[in-house]
Amino acid sequence: MKVKMDDTNKAIIRQLCDGRKPFSAIAEELSITENTVRARVNKLIDEGVLQISGLINPETIPGLQVVMMGVKLKTLDLERKAKEFSELRGVISAAVVTGRYDLIVQLVLSEEEGLSLLDFFKFELDKISEISEVETFVVYQSHNLKIPYIL
Repeated sequence: MKVKMDDTNKAIIRQLCDGRKPFSAIAEELSITENTVRARVNKLIDEGVLQISGLINPETIPGLQVVMMGVKLKTLDLERKAKEFSELRGVISAAVVTGRYDLIVQLVLSEEEGLSLLDFFKFELDKISEISEVETFVVYQSHNLKIPYIL
């Protein structure tokens, strides 16, 4: 379901880049009431537009490794396959894309948590059928990359 975004909703979401910012401060900055901010945020959450969560900088946690993976499939049922990938341990996101790959999958791995890249291939990727090719891209350095801590 697509939701129409008005300027107030967009402004509230921009303010929530700092997910800990109080509704009262957002209301004051946008010259609206705190109740309006609360009601709109709750509606955006209920509609699936907004999710407030804690994100980490993976470079600050020893042992974490972020990997992007390009996947070519033997099927055109890309949405189903993206959902299957999204349910694997370590997967942050799975996106249907254009270009040389059918999916781009973002992973967070940690040997300390029992999930190295080799473990992912042996125990997680093995659960998915109809894969014709996989190429991994290990992120050595990033700028402004924030991820959920899902391990």
